[in-house]
Amino acid sequence: MPRPGLHATDIDIGAKIADCDARSRQATHAGAQAFAWLLSLAEERDSGQIVRVARFLAEIYNGQVFALDPFELRAVDIAISDDMLSCLDALRWGRADLHTLIPDGGARVRGVMERLGLC
Repeated sequence: MPRPGLHATDIDIGAKIADCDARSRQATHAGAQAFAWLLSLAEERDSGQIVRVARFLAEIYNGQVFALDPFELRAVDIAISDDMLSCLDALRWGRADLHTLIPDGGARVRGVMERLGLC
């Protein structure tokens, strides 16, 4: 039963806010894990897909300089594209820049970009 002075819609709004907060936290957590895995791939492996992964990481790191190309999602393995989508979902919720959630994330992304000539 609502408290005096509150309407039923106030309770519904509170529940929606709590739901959005939970979804946002889950998306950020999943996106950070995906970002960390993609970054590890870009640091440790060398294949045609890795250049695409590195380009995606650069786009997530600095979207003003590196434009996101959605075609990249189709040009990599399903597991990689699923992780890319997790990163995009985390960006949609905007809780944190993903590279800041990974130890030395910014420096590591810049290192991958330099190694592959994406600077």
